[in-house]
Amino acid sequence: MIRVGDWIEMPQLNANGDVIDLALHTVKIQNFDKTITTIPTWRLINESFVNWRGMQESGGRRIMRAILLDQTAIRFLTPEERESLKRFALLDVYLAQKDRELEAWNESLVKSGRDPVNTRRLTNVGTFRAYVQAYLKVHPGIAKEKTLMVRQRDPTPEGLPLEIYAFANTVQWEAYEAIQSDIFDHVLSILPEFDLRLFQAPTGRDMRGLGEALRASEVG
Repeated sequence: MIRVGDWIEMPQLNANGDVIDLALHTVKIQNFDKTITTIPTWRLINESFVNWRGMQESGGRRIMRAILLDQTAIRFLTPEERESLKRFALLDVYLAQKDRELEAWNESLVKSGRDPVNTRRLTNVGTFRAYVQAYLKVHPGIAKEKTLMVRQRDPTPEGLPLEIYAFANTVQWEAYEAIQSDIFDHVLSILPEFDLRLFQAPTGRDMRGLGEALRASEVG
């Protein structure tokens, strides 16, 4: 089940670190804060714990984190916005493919005399998802041979979760966190280019701005 050198995690016993000693009746864990936790062997047999050995041996560590998009910002792109987004080299393949696909679909509608409301158009959130997918495929810190996708999860009252599921090409903790942070730094900063924004619960600043707007309307 475990061996010396394994990284195991057992939250119920405040254990999260490397196995440094295995005895008949006890197992010693050196936690990441350098404290030592001694666990009776029977508890490892009878209770659940996480052994991260498989992750370490695979050479990659999973990234699975979502950002919450404000759903009121999701909309169709205008033709001008589609042209503007062609500035992004990472979108070349996606936009060219979508242009051909939508042109063929919409031409068939015109020929059949259907109402223009049935035409297909690009959305800002779909194009953003394609951009993030393309960005991950060229990121030097991502393992290209492992699963890589950007997906929508079920909408929530807190926004639309857009989740990145990929694997960093390292198991070293500091490097992994740096890769993950670098990716989300970029993803969050590029959102305004797609006229998208994060969902964020109202803060004191929002309330103050609302109060000022109400006072201004009363004066007017």
